Amino acid sequence: MRTPVAMTLGMVLAPCGLLLNLTATLAPGWRLVKGYLDQPVDVVLYQGLWDMCREQSSQERECGRPDNLGYLTAEPVLVARGLMVTSLAVTALGLLLASLGVRCWEDEPHVVLAGASGLVLFAAGLFSLIPVSWYTHFLGDRAVLPFPERPVTAEVSYSLVLGYLGSCLLLLGGFSLALSFAPWCAECRRRRRKAPPGGPRRPSISTVYVEWPEPALTPAIKYYSDGQHRPRPAELGPADKPKVGFPMPRPRTKTYTNPQDVLNGETGATSQSASSRSTRPCHSSLPCDSDL
Repeated sequence: MRTPVAMTLGMVLAPCGLLLNLTATLAPGWRLVKGYLDQPVDVVLYQGLWDMCREQSSQERECGRPDNLGYLTAEPVLVARGLMVTSLAVTALGLLLASLGVRCWEDEPHVVLAGASGLVLFAAGLFSLIPVSWYTHFLGDRAVLPFPERPVTAEVSYSLVLGYLGSCLLLLGGFSLALSFAPWCAECRRRRRKAPPGGPRRPSISTVYVEWPEPALTPAIKYYSDGQHRPRPAELGPADKPKVGFPMPRPRTKTYTNPQDVLNGETGATSQSASSRSTRPCHSSLPCDSDL
């Protein structure tokens, strides 16, 4: 598996921050003091956490200078010693945890261990940033960090710059490694959603059940159904009962038409008498009176 970008960035920034903090802790360059009246103009004094060095352009640097003003016993210097050493130890522990968590030699990184190493490295960055900032705040205060009177001046030296850079790199590297917790947190949330609830789910406090009364319908709607107007209950008499079943279809009425003309043969000569008509044979297909 490819190592995530956040882990790679943290593994690059953290060692750089460790190297810069180590240089800032050991190098005697936290403060630069210059402007001595009784010495050449190019003479400067470098003051650190453990030693003080005198430097001149025409001579080599001389370290181990005596502390006549009590600079090395000042409170900011003593606190900076302890916190910087603590930062170096915590950084080493964080890098060890990061190596075991990222483990580039395997397919899957250990995200929890990598995230924990990020928190440790972030704390190490804070341990180094606090003394550097505190020392910078009292840099020109003769009562806290003593140095000779005017016209001697004190300036920031290179060790403070390296300390600031190392602290920032540790903070960024620790934050990058701490982002390894994101996949682990997402997996925990996914498992909680899939897990069945332990007990019956209680309704929310904001849930309110309201039983609304049924609205009264107007007569035009209440007694109208299936396309027909139904009478009101008051208009139905006691004898009126609802019909049961369904209406049967009525057959259509048909008329019978006789194809024979019943008057055929009856329209003879009117001059013949009734007696002769009765004795004369009937040529009609219909029954005659003589056949009765």
